[in-house]
Amino acid sequence: MDPTLSDTSAEAERVLVELSRKRTPARPLECVATLDHELDFLAEARIRAQDGETGDREMRPQLGTLRIDRDLMIRAFDQDPVARGY
Repeated sequence: MDPTLSDTSAEAERVLVELSRKRTPARPLECVATLDHELDFLAEARIRAQDGETGDREMRPQLGTLRIDRDLMIRAFDQDPVARGY
């Protein structure tokens, strides 16, 4: 990389490369799983802020609509997110 285009010092880059070499292969997957959990937490908070107190039974389909296509929600779960308002 052209050093004039980088805002990272050579020493900092060396340390980052060394740390990534020491990382286990499972570590990136652990980071993705953690991020996925945090995104679900934020999505639940948004749903509760919009709808008030939402129980777990109502929460699951609403979370599902964030990840699953409407047609699949209807076919798989017999729930139309548009008709239900989410």
